[in-house]
Amino acid sequence: MFIAQELRKKNIAEYLLYMWQVEDTIRAFGYSLSRIRREYIDRFDYSDEQKEEMADWYGNLIRMMNSEGCREQGHLQINKVTLQQLEELHGQLLTSTKFPFYNAEYYRVLPYIVELRNRGANKDEHEIETCFNSLYGVMLLRLQKKEITPNTQHAVKEMTTLIGMLSDYYHKDKQEGLKFE
Repeated sequence: MFIAQELRKKNIAEYLLYMWQVEDTIRAFGYSLSRIRREYIDRFDYSDEQKEEMADWYGNLIRMMNSEGCREQGHLQINKVTLQQLEELHGQLLTSTKFPFYNAEYYRVLPYIVELRNRGANKDEHEIETCFNSLYGVMLLRLQKKEITPNTQHAVKEMTTLIGMLSDYYHKDKQEGLKFE
């Protein structure tokens, strides 16, 4: 909860990836708040009050995942909305002539996106979602200490640059408003 709050303020892309990880953490603990408290929250060096806040937050997320039908897979609506906002901003950045560096990076990444979408199950997935799914997948591979091929590492590096730029523009737009024309 505290990490999510900080990431949301600083880096929306990292926030979204973190929230996907939180969803998977909840699934890994079998939606058991008592297990999450005992085996996860209690490991943090937080005050009892902070641990209680965290438990409430996880409890709310569990209820939301149950009511939104994403127990086995998928994402919470709050996370889908964040992704949709990023996808909309991506479209605005591409159609504007004021962001040539973003456009250049997008076209550098596009072949990787196309290749990944052609390999994936959902060929209608938005380009930005493809990038996030790839970044999350590689993050999971790293956590499992599995090998990542040099080609994948290169593609992920390029996607990270694009998503980083998008995240920066997202925060700039929220703070001061971007001018697209």
